[in-house]
Amino acid sequence: MLAVGKKAPAFTLPNQDGKKVKLSDFKGKTLILFAYPKAATSG
Repeated sequence: MLAVGKKAPAFTLPNQDGKKVKLSDFKGKTLILFAYPKAATSG
């Protein structure tokens, strides 16, 4: 878990179109990352 104010580690994730994007692709830009951890569950 990250502490408040710490930088996020480098990562790569698929975007809404399935294209892989890296955190570094957004260097110098404002980025908001939102996750839905229960989106792929039955609950």
